Order: sequence, then structure tokens, then C-alpha cells
Amino acid sequence: MTAFNQENLNTATEILRAIAHPLRLAIVEFVDQKKLINVNKIYNTLKLEQSITSQHLRILRNVDLVHTKREGKFIYYSLNYDKIEQVNQSIADFNEKAEKSAAKEA
Repeated sequence: MTAFNQENLNTATEILRAIAHPLRLAIVEFVDQKKLINVNKIYNTLKLEQSITSQHLRILRNVDLVHTKREGKFIYYSLNYDKIEQVNQSIADFNEKAEKSAAKEA
């Protein structure tokens, strides 16, 4: 069986786990639409409490899914598209190797 890149799979798993929550997924989708948005706009538009929004954004920051930019007292968020592409590629590589392995066993 072909070896998988375990480090890439672990990273992908962490990110997928982070966005598996419906509120975090909504935040990611909203940030994707706006490209660069401050935290106040996120929680006001999505009708979330500031503290809950901050907790979910912290989880997204911890897996490096979002970038932050501070301007004065405002923090702006944008998606880390390179990280998203890395996850997509890891999943695609995993699927390709799994399919090849299954074909050899058949």
C-alpha cells in the first residue's frame, strides 16, 4: 500500500474539524464573501454574540484558516486560501492513493 503524507492529513483533519461546526462554517462563508471583514461586522451581520464569535474565530486562527490584520482598535479577518488549497490537495492525494491501492487489491 502506498504511504500517505500523515502530516498533511493531520493538518487537513484539524481544519475540517474546525469548520465542521455550523457557526464556524457560516463565519468562513461570510469572510469568503467579504474577503476582508472586521469582527464587529461578522457578529452583527450573522447576529451572534461578540464573545461567541471571538471563540469561534480563535479556533479558526488556531488552525491557521484565517489571517488577522489589526488597524487601530479593529481586527480584520480574511481567509488563508493557501491553507485551504493545501487541505484540498491533501484530500485529493489521499483519495487518489486510496483508489490506486483499492485497484491493486481488486
